[in-house]
Amino acid sequence: MRKVCVFGLGFVGLPLALSFAMRGCRVIGVDIDRQLIEDLNRGITHHLESYGNRGIQEILQDELASGRFRATLDCMEAMSECNNIIVTVGVPVENGRHDLSPVTTVCGSIAQGLKPGDLVVIRSTLIPGTTRDVILPILEQSGLKAGTDFFLAYSSERIAEGRAFYEFENMPAAVSGINEESTERAHDLISIVTKAPIIRGSQIEVVETAKVMENISRDVNIAMSQEFARFARSLGIDIFEVIRVANTHERVNLLIPGPGVGGYCLPNALYYLLPKAEEMGIELPLATTARRINDSVPAFVAGLAFKNLDVPPREAILAVLGIAMKDYSNDDRISPAREVISHLQAAGCTVRAYDPAVPSVYPYKVDSLEKAVKGAHGILVLARQHGIDYHNLALFKESLVGEKPFIVDTKNIYERSEVESYGLRLETL
Repeated sequence: MRKVCVFGLGFVGLPLALSFAMRGCRVIGVDIDRQLIEDLNRGITHHLESYGNRGIQEILQDELASGRFRATLDCMEAMSECNNIIVTVGVPVENGRHDLSPVTTVCGSIAQGLKPGDLVVIRSTLIPGTTRDVILPILEQSGLKAGTDFFLAYSSERIAEGRAFYEFENMPAAVSGINEESTERAHDLISIVTKAPIIRGSQIEVVETAKVMENISRDVNIAMSQEFARFARSLGIDIFEVIRVANTHERVNLLIPGPGVGGYCLPNALYYLLPKAEEMGIELPLATTARRINDSVPAFVAGLAFKNLDVPPREAILAVLGIAMKDYSNDDRISPAREVISHLQAAGCTVRAYDPAVPSVYPYKVDSLEKAVKGAHGILVLARQHGIDYHNLALFKESLVGEKPFIVDTKNIYERSEVESYGLRLETL
């Protein structure tokens, strides 16, 4: 029975920890959030993951009952019992500046409990070079030598929220260690969960850089679609149809536009690459322009609502459906929907937002669709979510007010003829 310690029990760490537990490992999850630890040990989670026919909460409860998983605040206790350590703690970005301190703090704690023969695998998106230049020296403060006394590797995290269990198992993984034995040890550990091919990078920096490029490639792709959405709109054609037609080409895979690009990965990716690029005197104009385009979209979406209002913004009530950073998620970190709401409120609008999956509490959040739309001048659809009846157009017609009630559809949900048959206007990207 492998003993695995997972640091960070968020959207990556918890499903990863449970993935190991389901395959017979004894897993201890470590986090600094006391309420989170208490909830997990009671079998409670708000995540929306599933594996087969079981939701993550059922999986969590089963693995707690089996004794294969438990959560703790006590780093030293966890380290004393495990010899395979996985770090899934993220690197936050604020105002374009990354903050390595969550990762370096965790690694400092790990160094205090590091034992000969331990394996440390970093599964977080990092500035290329961080594992070797920053994390390795911190771990060696233990008095142990990396590659000789303990083993260190980096493996990129590639999962999409909502598909974590499936993608941990079926998404090809990439790994590289500071020496061959570190790579081998990490490969063996990852292969317990991952049945897809595991690619071995020649250097840790290769895998670190590949991870950032994966995210930036999608950011650039979406930015192009956002730009073409403005073009298609002016031409009077449907951008979603344009993309469907273009994607019939075997070598084309355009992503779709929306209210912006959210989540922890894509919006932050450029800011993981820029520090190293600036250090080396390299410019990244394409990636920088793409990020600027995607950052501008929430203001554009808010502008669509302003254009359709028949009252001044300060007199308007607007309903927002979906707060999550993407469809069918409960994660509202770096959510474009929240940015759209900020623009609406800055103009003086009253916002009522409904998203039954997002647990976060906001002054503008309401607990039912009816409360969101009643008395509103218009609706903005910003994320698809189970539990929201987007097609209750009869309710919308009855609840919306003003001479020209409208729906701003950023998710390609509605047929124009159906919406207009209820006396509502439809605004699309």
